[in-house]
Amino acid sequence: MELGRQAAGIGVLADETRRALYEYVVAQPGPVGREQAAAAVDLPLHRASFHLDRLVAEGLLEVEFRRLTGRTGPGAGRPSKLYRRADREFAVSLPERRYDLVGDILAAAVTRAAGGTSLEQALDDCAREEGLDVGGAAADRKDPASLASFAEVLASQGYEPRLEDDAVVLANCPFDSLARKHTSLVCGLNESFVQGVADGLGCPATACLEPSPDRCCVTARYAAPTG
Repeated sequence: MELGRQAAGIGVLADETRRALYEYVVAQPGPVGREQAAAAVDLPLHRASFHLDRLVAEGLLEVEFRRLTGRTGPGAGRPSKLYRRADREFAVSLPERRYDLVGDILAAAVTRAAGGTSLEQALDDCAREEGLDVGGAAADRKDPASLASFAEVLASQGYEPRLEDDAVVLANCPFDSLARKHTSLVCGLNESFVQGVADGLGCPATACLEPSPDRCCVTARYAAPTG
């Protein structure tokens, strides 16, 4: 996750003026010109322009150019610079949470279960397949089957892994509040997801349920290839 970029984007809104401009722009049904935004929040045009462009630079707003009169051709005037909400999403959670990931797994499992697969099997399969995709996408890195590479990929998913001898201990559960309410279900799919990441990387590690206070219920244990 791009914590620095996400935090920088959200941090821009700590400024009261920028926050007022942002809230005004996103509340409108269509793109907004600088003059309209400046008037709405009672700012001089040059100050509004500066703050709007800062919001664009941080990825919270996007710009388009369009003639508001609808006229074209010579004498139609220059297109106006208009601002609208950017498509990019911002979210910062410390410790990191990945409820989007577990939501995707649960939705895929429910869909598969509707086709006749048992829900338990569907959850296991969908979680492992999601992990396989994550691991497979990182399999071109140097020494992908190593425990260090495995830990780096898990770190990108919010697990805060620590290498301890021949094991990867996961200090953070990305699905924490859900796991506290539905422990058996979430810890089971968590185990399958972590195993899928290992398999996608070709790392000979086994995900095991080893619950412990204040950390993820899954530990991955490494078995070096023989021969």
